Amino acid sequence: MVYPDTFEGFIVESHSEWSDFKKRPFKPKTFESHDVDVEIEACGVCGSDVHTLTGGWGQANFPLCVGHEVVGTVVNIGNEVTTVRLGDRVGVGAQVWACLKCKVCKAGQENYCPHQVDTYNAKYPNKEEAQGGYASHIRAHEYFVFNIPDNIPSELAAPMMCAGLTSYSPLVRAGCGPGKKVAILGIGGLGHFGILFAAALGAETYAISHSPHKEADARKLGAREFICTKDSDWSKPWQYTFDFILNTADMTNTFNLKDYMSTLAINGTFHHVGLPDKPLPEMKAQDFCPNGAAMSGSHIGNREEAVAMLQLASEQNIKSWVETIDIGEIGCKEAVQRVKRNDVKYRFTLVNYKEAFRVCIARDQHLT
Repeated sequence: MVYPDTFEGFIVESHSEWSDFKKRPFKPKTFESHDVDVEIEACGVCGSDVHTLTGGWGQANFPLCVGHEVVGTVVNIGNEVTTVRLGDRVGVGAQVWACLKCKVCKAGQENYCPHQVDTYNAKYPNKEEAQGGYASHIRAHEYFVFNIPDNIPSELAAPMMCAGLTSYSPLVRAGCGPGKKVAILGIGGLGHFGILFAAALGAETYAISHSPHKEADARKLGAREFICTKDSDWSKPWQYTFDFILNTADMTNTFNLKDYMSTLAINGTFHHVGLPDKPLPEMKAQDFCPNGAAMSGSHIGNREEAVAMLQLASEQNIKSWVETIDIGEIGCKEAVQRVKRNDVKYRFTLVNYKEAFRVCIARDQHLT
């Protein structure tokens, strides 16, 4: 590896060998004036990594380096960068570029930019490929690089960059705060953040899960009540209750959605951030009528929300529930396989990057 022209990462070559990682060099995108290079020290393992590697979300671009919950140190900045400085500890989430010129971006909705570039399995407008955070470095536009508060450890900050923001953004946009009853459906990597942030925002927070053994965790995270969907007629006592349900489950295709929708208050919303491989169950338009319910979804969050989320986590001492695994061919394989079988409580963060890559980069480098 010859930095800055070459990065090194743990790469997967095909869907058929989706959990077989090999350390390989790769070329990052061409460095530009608004770009930031981050030497990575931690990266969360997201369910998106597994869906992408297995082909559950469609054919991926191989060879592929996944990972979009990155924390590390700024080691290189373009000559027009203003958001971060060399030596800053920063995070990068599930987006590394947007045009910042279209009407969507100018409205502060850059996470919905029609030209956006995801952190991995995506191509820039010039056809260069974006690769992710199971790597020595990541290169991103400064707008998608966020300073991490000093009191949030890197291994806990990393999962906030995707899972945290993906849960936080829709809660804030729905006005989930004091006076609102909010249910978090699915107590996993996304769901545990949903409970943490809904409670921190002041909402009356409930947990819905098919796993009764998660009740103690849900209450410790901040849920007022625990609702188990394995109970007979579980939904009936909760009809017309919740202003907002944040659905973080990725098996929604197996749900009887009408039961869940019946627990919404009048004009309540059932909001998807869990994204299953398979289509949602069929519903009729009439199914939305008994309580005037709505169904919606969202994609990560914008810069303003990312900054606010990190500030909230810092001020209220919100901690991700994280297991750490040393990055490497074995560690990456273990992490994605365990995420696939839901054997994690509640996020993995890959750590010990310096041991894996043994990089040594001058901190005073500044490219134009």
